[in-house]
Amino acid sequence: MGEVKDFLKYKRQEPAHRPVEQRIHDFGELDLPLTPDEIRQQAARCIDCGIPFCHGLGCPLENSIPDLNEMVYKGRWDRACRLLHATNNFPEITSRVCPAPCETACTLSVNDEPVLIRHIEYQIVERGFEHGWIKPQPAKDKTGKRVAVVGSGPAGLAAAQQLARAGHDVTVFEKDGRPGGMLRYGIPDFKLEKWVIDRRLEQLIAEGVQFQTSVSVGEDISTAYLRKMFDCILLAMGARQPRPLKVPGADLQNVVYALDYLTAQNRLNAGCSMLDARYSTSNENRVSSIETAEGRVVVVIGGGDTGSDCVGTARRQGAKEIFQLEILPKPPDTRPPDTPWPMWPRIMRTTSSHQEGCERLWGVMTKQLAGQGHVQQLHGCQVDWIKNANGWKVAELPGTDFTISCDLVLLAMGFLHVEHNGLVKNLGLQLDDKGNVVVDNFQTSPAPIELKQRLEPGKRTRLSIQDNWCGGIFAAGDAICGASLVVQAIKTGRLAATAIDRWLAP
Repeated sequence: MGEVKDFLKYKRQEPAHRPVEQRIHDFGELDLPLTPDEIRQQAARCIDCGIPFCHGLGCPLENSIPDLNEMVYKGRWDRACRLLHATNNFPEITSRVCPAPCETACTLSVNDEPVLIRHIEYQIVERGFEHGWIKPQPAKDKTGKRVAVVGSGPAGLAAAQQLARAGHDVTVFEKDGRPGGMLRYGIPDFKLEKWVIDRRLEQLIAEGVQFQTSVSVGEDISTAYLRKMFDCILLAMGARQPRPLKVPGADLQNVVYALDYLTAQNRLNAGCSMLDARYSTSNENRVSSIETAEGRVVVVIGGGDTGSDCVGTARRQGAKEIFQLEILPKPPDTRPPDTPWPMWPRIMRTTSSHQEGCERLWGVMTKQLAGQGHVQQLHGCQVDWIKNANGWKVAELPGTDFTISCDLVLLAMGFLHVEHNGLVKNLGLQLDDKGNVVVDNFQTSPAPIELKQRLEPGKRTRLSIQDNWCGGIFAAGDAICGASLVVQAIKTGRLAATAIDRWLAP
């Protein structure tokens, strides 16, 4: 820790952003890092509390946050960098896009402003790259075992790096043109510029990880091929099945899923042609007619981070007006009793995208989309949330109907689960009641109906170790958890790699 009572001497200092009038004209990152003296003061605010909830409860990766703060305060940046990478494969990513549950769990959050944990992490890792402390760590000895990782998001990449360092030959299969998954295609550049991903990928490649992009497993190559060529398979495809809007008019032109919209802009930023940027797997017929929000009235349905990303993207494209609709009531400005410290608080949050200009509507529900071929109006109403014995129920408030004239509607209502068509269906994997892949120590299992068919009397079918899919197929990330945080994906990727390494051990 720093000097005693430094948390009283120094106040929390947020990193500044580039001015709104400047940043809305490009997709560059927003933050202006603190100076070395300022970041040392922020690290000094750590109070060395007896039970560091930031480390245990707040951070799924269990980063050694008090130790990191102490090392930064003492100027031992190289030591801080080693400590950070001991638990986190990609701190340059989490320090940019993680909502920082560690900070809301900080003991200072009880009655003060928490330690600036996320930005301290950012400063550590960027200094590590600047000084050359972050180097490839190839395995000294090879095991001769081959592992296929399907999906190159944070879970897949974390698992691939851990397995390669353990001496296994790892090949990552990615259906898109470049590795990164949701990090590359689902997060706008103004939050995560893609050179950040490419810089880390160079390290993975130097450690022996191989990437095969533009390959859809189950279509371009069969699952039988993977099982034959690899000793083990890890499924890390994420949760890309979007929650649909089930109202009349939802099939109109210019009604687009948020991920497709964000992906198109990210492809354009990467230098793809407009035709390539329009490509979509989940909503191709409607995305193909969308080029930009420029000069249009945009409605974003969904009040979460993805909706906020759509707001910021539409603003940069030159939208005429932006509305963001959320069916939940407006949260309070301060921590309410139902989410006490150190829990993640249910409070009002305003992102940098909101600061750039949009009208936010709370407690509203979309009833219908209308238009001649393409969307022209959104009809909605205000709602009330009523709690009964079966939970919460939404009720329309009479006389609150409203209409918004619009040209583009972006559906950002979250993601349901991993996509079932294709690989999951071909493998016949067991799913839970939410549609996630069921695992035991990250090993998958066949769906009961598949197992019953394979054991059907009269077929003389015996289940060998090879046929028992619990043995050779693992899963991690959002495929097993549903849509979650980057830190959670990295954690499950690391744990799955440990489980695979033990399973492959002679």
